[in-house]
Amino acid sequence: MPISDCEVRDPRIRRTRQMLQAALGTLLQTRSFDEISVQEITDAATISRATFYDHYTDKYTLFAALVAGGFHAMLHERNVRYEGPGSEEPLIRTVCDFLMEIHTRGMCESQSSFEPLKDAAIVEAIRRVMQRGMPEPNDIATAAASWSIYGAVKEWLKKPDRQPVNELVSQLQAMVQPILATAEKTAEHAQ
Repeated sequence: MPISDCEVRDPRIRRTRQMLQAALGTLLQTRSFDEISVQEITDAATISRATFYDHYTDKYTLFAALVAGGFHAMLHERNVRYEGPGSEEPLIRTVCDFLMEIHTRGMCESQSSFEPLKDAAIVEAIRRVMQRGMPEPNDIATAAASWSIYGAVKEWLKKPDRQPVNELVSQLQAMVQPILATAEKTAEHAQ
């Protein structure tokens, strides 16, 4: 199993993965995901199929890495961190902005076959950010909070008459904070 793109330290591996992700991103601008083959991705990246499979299991794992990488880049640009209950606002806002960006680029409009991959990649990125900021990471709490944030933002994005981002962020913070605060209290009592 290839290591996560977030954990890659070798610049050669990082560069190869960036080339593959860029190639897939370019191909997605003109064709649906289902129409794109691994061979077309490797041709566009000028990389052999064997090298592709050294890095990714299939085009689905490449797509998940492309989405997660884009989201992580936005988190990094904004220096988003979770530092305990009450610090969710930048994370929620970044989820809103990232999903809005994907939506406006039309990247996932008619390509529902990989919607679950996009969902899982972003939820996992949200969960990682939260776990890094917890004194005792709590898988159940971060899973519940991550899916809550992502699901609510995804639902918000579907609405043509959606409320302003600031209202959504406040509403989501009020829902997620109790989950995360309970997890931290549970960790304190366990010590």
